[in-house]
Amino acid sequence: MKRSIALIAALALPACTATVDGAAGTPSDTAQLCKHEGLESFVGQKATADLGATLLARSGARTLRWGPPRSAMTMDFRPDRLTVSYDDDMVITSAHCG
Repeated sequence: MKRSIALIAALALPACTATVDGAAGTPSDTAQLCKHEGLESFVGQKATADLGATLLARSGARTLRWGPPRSAMTMDFRPDRLTVSYDDDMVITSAHCG
């Protein structure tokens, strides 16, 4: 039972964060900085993988973190990360850098 829970956790966690270049971890000094200008126009739209790619391109962020409803997220600040939260209907409620 413990092994199956660990396997589920190991498979689920990588899905929480996407990277542009496949590199995960701490941003380097040359990491792309996220820009939040214009991201509010995505609030109210349906959260999809294609829209996530558009959000990454628009913000210039290196990584995208989806925030499902009622989920805990770390409070660490990453200048190269875009965090997008959505509700039970998969509608984006916020998009911000960090």
